[in-house]
Amino acid sequence: MAESERRAGNSEEMAPPLQQSFMIPRKEINMVSDMGKWKRSQAYADYMGFILTLNEGVKGRKLTCEYNVSEPIEKLVALLNTLDRWIDETPPVDQPSRFGNKAFRTWYAKLDQEAENLVATVIPKHLASAAPEVAVYLKESVGNSTRIDYGTGHEAAFAAFLCCLCKIGVLRVDDQMAIVFKVFNRYLEVMRKLQKTYRMEPAGSQGVWGLDDFQFLPFIWGSSQLIDHPNLEPRHFVDEKVVNENHKDFMFLECILFITEMKTGPFAEHSNQLWNISAVPSWSKVNQGLIRMYKAECLEKFPVIQHFKFGSLLPIQPVTS
Repeated sequence: MAESERRAGNSEEMAPPLQQSFMIPRKEINMVSDMGKWKRSQAYADYMGFILTLNEGVKGRKLTCEYNVSEPIEKLVALLNTLDRWIDETPPVDQPSRFGNKAFRTWYAKLDQEAENLVATVIPKHLASAAPEVAVYLKESVGNSTRIDYGTGHEAAFAAFLCCLCKIGVLRVDDQMAIVFKVFNRYLEVMRKLQKTYRMEPAGSQGVWGLDDFQFLPFIWGSSQLIDHPNLEPRHFVDEKVVNENHKDFMFLECILFITEMKTGPFAEHSNQLWNISAVPSWSKVNQGLIRMYKAECLEKFPVIQHFKFGSLLPIQPVTS
């Protein structure tokens, strides 16, 4: 066996991040028949593993609890604060149609231009070559600039962005709570501001039959936070008073509050799926059900996954077990 072949074989298994050759991620799922490739891929296994690890990490914890905040976490929050500031600097324009304000394209162009530089502020110098690969996921995570829409595929790109930062060792195991409570929560705030400011359309929304027009992950992690809560049960999240008193501690309730601000009419009508979920007896059942639903409704849907991009960190290659 040639030396180079032996090295190649080992690098697959070991892949020390320093010698890794990074690449610009690209689409690989071009038709419905490619979906099997995605479900068998290393990317799917690593992405789902990341979601579930964080799900365990936040179990029974409040947003306001004490947790470790590392320097990369602080830098990620600063990055999101920059995106937020750009919204303020890019007010919506006057236009005939109410939805999809074209100023979003101006805002997006700025991110498109600056993404690599922003990512470079978060990762150490010796990993600089990873910036172009990781930055693609950041650019994909804020909505589509042509359609001016946002959906769970964009949210998945942000989770993939964070997953990549873990894979190159920028984020570590003891950052788990901060990833969800500090970084992802800040991301949600910025996305809600984008959705409101530019009146973004929901991407591939199932309307009243979907869980939410825009997000899914905060319902998973948010339900995990509430597992074994002494007095808040799933039936309570449709109670306005409970939501108002507890939303600062729980991501799930923060999502419910945003829905009630954005939608009018009876909750059971505008958010039928969530209304049904409020009848589930325990938060652990809600959590398990949402994970199943996320796989079926988001990760196994071609219209969502056709946009997902694969590179050296989230590879399309099948899992090597």
